[in-house]
Amino acid sequence: MAGPKTASTKASPTKAAAKMHRRSRSGCFTCRLRRKKCDEGKNQCKACKHLGLKCEYKRPMWWSNNEQRKQQKETIKNIIKRTKLTEKTAQIGTSCAGTPPGLSHSLPTSATYSEATAHTRAPSIESQHSPGYEFNQPLSHDYYDYHPHIASPPYDTNAHYQPFPSTPYEVDIKTERQMFVNDIPTRRDSTISTFSTYQPPPPQPPLPSFPEDDWINENIYNTGDMFSGEEGLDLDFFDFSHGNPQASQQALIQVDDCDRPLLDHFIDNVLRLIFPILEVNQHGSARSDVILPALESNRCYLHCCLSVSAIHLKSTRGLQGEQIDNDILRHRCATITELCGALNNDSNHLQILEATLGMIFFQCSVGRPSDALPDVPWHAHFEAATSLVRKLELPHAMVHDNNARMHPPFNMTLASWIDILGATMLGRSPQFADTYREKNQSGSTSGLCELMGCEDSMMYLISEIACLDALKSSNGISDIQLCQLIESLGKSLDTTEVPPEMLTLPYSSTGAIRPRQLSRNMTAIFRLAARIYLCSLVPRASKGDPSMISLVDRFTRSLSLIPHGPDGFDRSIVWPLLIAGSQSTSRSIFRQELVARMASLGEHAEFGSFGRMVRLLQEVWCQSDEADRAGSGQNVHWRDVMQQKGWDFLLI
Repeated sequence: MAGPKTASTKASPTKAAAKMHRRSRSGCFTCRLRRKKCDEGKNQCKACKHLGLKCEYKRPMWWSNNEQRKQQKETIKNIIKRTKLTEKTAQIGTSCAGTPPGLSHSLPTSATYSEATAHTRAPSIESQHSPGYEFNQPLSHDYYDYHPHIASPPYDTNAHYQPFPSTPYEVDIKTERQMFVNDIPTRRDSTISTFSTYQPPPPQPPLPSFPEDDWINENIYNTGDMFSGEEGLDLDFFDFSHGNPQASQQALIQVDDCDRPLLDHFIDNVLRLIFPILEVNQHGSARSDVILPALESNRCYLHCCLSVSAIHLKSTRGLQGEQIDNDILRHRCATITELCGALNNDSNHLQILEATLGMIFFQCSVGRPSDALPDVPWHAHFEAATSLVRKLELPHAMVHDNNARMHPPFNMTLASWIDILGATMLGRSPQFADTYREKNQSGSTSGLCELMGCEDSMMYLISEIACLDALKSSNGISDIQLCQLIESLGKSLDTTEVPPEMLTLPYSSTGAIRPRQLSRNMTAIFRLAARIYLCSLVPRASKGDPSMISLVDRFTRSLSLIPHGPDGFDRSIVWPLLIAGSQSTSRSIFRQELVARMASLGEHAEFGSFGRMVRLLQEVWCQSDEADRAGSGQNVHWRDVMQQKGWDFLLI
């Protein structure tokens, strides 16, 4: 046994030496990451050159980070797959130049090949992973907006087939973002976008449709709401400035890379706050029919939304510093510059109106009352919007054309909402009061209910009350005439009342919101607020009058019909809350109810028009309660408080 043992002992060092392999420490880091042998070629190795990879002999930044090494490895794999796919495509095009493909021919995929495939692809000078790529040249912003089409081109040059195109290629663009807080780097993101020259195949004739294919539209949208029992909603109600809605519409919004986070924040967090009632009535309409098409085609509107996004980002996340303020002012100034340029050229009136209304209305959803950045007052913007509305003859379209086609212009509907409630902020008559009066007499719709939740007839009456308020403020009417008009408008409000049993919670048996019921409830809230507003115009009226106390208590009890909380609709009834709250006494149940709803809203109660309304009411109550304690009994009007504080709030 000694012989074999000795032989085994002698053989073991040889076998161990054969297994040992001295790994190279001077190969490129790309090959080392792939665990492939590197020929250590000068400038770049052969493997990286054939595969179109960036050959790095100097230690790269991603080498010391495991997560970045994984991402780099995936990027390299994708580049290799595309390289081999391009090579195979070129081979097929050469071999099949004169004959059509067989019926069993299948398209090449990245899974068809292995790394043993011969490499014939030259490095692409356009790719940042190629050795010849110039990293110091600035990247075009257009690169970030491409959407690759994942499809293969036709392969044959036969007369019966499409001609074979040039060899496709792709360009990878790597974007790195670094976030700084107080000059300290906190977060670093890296993304890779791909531009592809692949073209989609030619469109095929559509398959024949059968009556059964339309069961979705007929049974759900046209015949009614299966959950609530309400009649179906008109999904094509408004006349949008961008044309009829398209289900397959995809927005391609081009922004600078530094503004991409602001755009993403606007779409993800701000957009849902702007038109909550429209979202309930026509789910997704605010996004697909109003906001995204405007962002795509209207640069002025885009700058407006980016400014609003920066304001929301600053207030909700508590960001401080010059950077966020510069973003707000930069896009705000860009919006004004674009508006002035378009006005001087007297062109693109619809786009100018769209952006101007956005500058006015979107501010109602964001920001804190304490924001002190310079801005143009909302009523100055609305004067320009008023002139554009008249130039486009939108009031005429609402009065005459709307009776036939029942599609009110969306921009005119939004302008009407701002006009009616904004007039009460200033103590003036609405700009288009005659139009609303004519619409009320004809009984036709302006789309106010579908857009904001309150029925059109009620908004027309609020317009009349605002005209009476302006007439009283200018001392253009005697007390007797004033009381007669108040009585007449009170009777008009009586005709809009609905039976109490029709006012119920707006939830279906499944827990979903019933849009029609929500509109009835919101109209009831606006009706009570209109009564309070009208009674406050009575000469020598006081918030301590029994009739006023009763109205405020009725209003407070009716608030139970409006869903509350972050997903509720308190932010859609800011104006009624302001009117009722300004007439509440220190012992009124309204104040406790408002505090409870603020607690339910959480931090959202501090932002937008709701937060500004609360701040104004707190100041009104402070002055009013102090006057009551002093025994003066003086009424403190909320408009006077706004003037004292220099607040130009639009509380709608």
